[in-house]
Amino acid sequence: MPDLLTSGHIVDAALLIVAAEAGLLVLWRRRGGPGRGALLVNLASGACLMLALRAVLAGAPGFWLAAALAGAGAAHVADLWLRLRSAAP
Repeated sequence: MPDLLTSGHIVDAALLIVAAEAGLLVLWRRRGGPGRGALLVNLASGACLMLALRAVLAGAPGFWLAAALAGAGAAHVADLWLRLRSAAP
């Protein structure tokens, strides 16, 4: 169990779950569910944070960590923009 946590493979499993969740949200939206834009950018932000964790656990070069954190920040800004735009009168 400790190897699963320290190797980063647990993050890989979590990323697969997030990808499946995103796919299900897209399918749900096609059947009349809620808007998927805000949901998908929220998932993207979390996925990028998990990629940052994976980079650290795997001992990847620092630019991978920086790229993952930049992606999380960009997705977070997009999420905020979509939320504020929909809340505006």
